[in-house]
Amino acid sequence: MTLALDIFDNYGLNFVARWAHVLAGIVWIGLLYYFNFVQVPAFAALDAGARNQVVDKLASRALWWFRWAALATFLFGLLIGLIPAGADGDGAFLTSKYFTGAAGLSIATGMLLGITMFLNVWGVIWRHQKVVIANARNVLAGGEPDPNAAGAGRKALLASRQNTIFSFAMLMFMLGTSHFFAFGGFDTSENRGIYWAITGVIWLVLELNCLGVIGGTAQNATNWIYEDHKRAIGAGLVLVVFWYALWEIVF
Repeated sequence: MTLALDIFDNYGLNFVARWAHVLAGIVWIGLLYYFNFVQVPAFAALDAGARNQVVDKLASRALWWFRWAALATFLFGLLIGLIPAGADGDGAFLTSKYFTGAAGLSIATGMLLGITMFLNVWGVIWRHQKVVIANARNVLAGGEPDPNAAGAGRKALLASRQNTIFSFAMLMFMLGTSHFFAFGGFDTSENRGIYWAITGVIWLVLELNCLGVIGGTAQNATNWIYEDHKRAIGAGLVLVVFWYALWEIVF
């Protein structure tokens, strides 16, 4: 009986939240990579009719799992920080000094990127993909194509590619919180303002860029990193190197 009840204490609940967070995250990020590395490149080899069939029968189902996995990842991630990790005390996010240490600063950066990605899923990608799905089903039923579908698909693509770019650094910080940054000898007692100023600028510029606020949504120099999944992978890896170098320099 004691073992059965242990899952309801702080240790058990925190572990369950972490397990669910990781499981949902695997589904979310796995589908993000499927869309960017497999589906979108494959669409280039399909004619319009075949693409509409794929959107109707395959992409719509994948997007259901994609958006709800993103929500589950977000909610379980919050629970991890709210449930105390030990037998007593407050959750990490409710401890005033947590975000001043290396672990808190690392997880906060990962959260910034992860929450941005979550908002992109529901506020940009899914909102515009609904237009694409509705158009595909309408055309398959014999209706006229929606002239707004191409533009909606383009906006969803830009946000999806930016999520791919953010995901590399987000995963570095999420994993690094417990396995590197907290034990790497980084002194975050000072220079946090410099770190957040630089981080904030990079994050804001990239997010505004993918939303079309900076350079629009057409193919141009500012959107070069989004035009091919290989470029997005490269940009994501560059961002990882940048943020690691920033930690080494600032802390």
